[in-house]
Amino acid sequence: MGVKREGRPERVTELRPGVGLAHSTEEAPEGNEGVEGRGWPGRIPLEEARDRTQSRGALPPNLQRVNEAAERDRKARFTALLHHVDVAALMRAFRRLRRGASAGVDGETVASYEADLDKHLQALCERVHTRRYRPLPVRRVYIPKADGGQRPLGIPALEDKIVQGAVAEVLNAIYEVDFLGFSYGFRPGRSPHQALEALHTALMSQCVNWVLDADIRKFFDSVDHGWLLRMLAHRIADRRVLGSIRQWLKAGVLDSGVWSETVEGTPQGSGISPLLANVFLHYVLDLWVHRWRRCEASGRVVIVRYADDCAPRRRAREVVMAN
Repeated sequence: MGVKREGRPERVTELRPGVGLAHSTEEAPEGNEGVEGRGWPGRIPLEEARDRTQSRGALPPNLQRVNEAAERDRKARFTALLHHVDVAALMRAFRRLRRGASAGVDGETVASYEADLDKHLQALCERVHTRRYRPLPVRRVYIPKADGGQRPLGIPALEDKIVQGAVAEVLNAIYEVDFLGFSYGFRPGRSPHQALEALHTALMSQCVNWVLDADIRKFFDSVDHGWLLRMLAHRIADRRVLGSIRQWLKAGVLDSGVWSETVEGTPQGSGISPLLANVFLHYVLDLWVHRWRRCEASGRVVIVRYADDCAPRRRAREVVMAN
């Protein structure tokens, strides 16, 4: 079993839900690292990787140990993670919330919760660890899109935002080791500007035939819960963490006072959704593209992905993908 006190991983037989989900140990084609960003995991020294991915030096000591364990063994599954969601982690998650953020179905705001913050976080932590914590439905709101349509956003209850933020911090310590260098969306220390810079570098330094801009239609609304949980099980074996994620996915949506069940998708606006989206796309897109460009593409492929948007490009017998 994993050493719970230190959050070390247990070597467990990996779940493999299907072809293409196994983590490839092969390296990326030579030359792609310079245009895509951080190279294939393992290609750069540990100290440099720490600076260029999650700024791991800023991690709390307990999560830095988790991060280092994930780095040492890329097939390890972590059995003891929830204990990292302590009062200190909940406090960090609370401090990351926007003070003017809209309230969820509980009506609680950052300012009202902060009035007795220590007491609230102590009680929340106790409920999390005694399995009395239950997420509330997500309040749905709509914001206008550039094309005239509306984008649905989910606003979780305040305590759900806090717990999700703390769990996401723990999982980021693991998944920042696994995520590929061409993934830029919703990652610590990364920004849309860096994605654009990587794409610009690729376009300016290569002889390009074409560029493809791709967007996954209604991605956040259509994520399959079953596959997502199976993908998470490649790395996460803590049933309490997986159970909390399942509860967040199944908490339902309150739209104009009417509750509806959520059978698929992960709400945009939820604190855990960006990480879950990156995990899903890591398995169904990133690893597939990496394998395809090594084994089947006639030329070299470069890809830059930001969340569910990507753009491939090609030069004479060479393709560049950017998202």
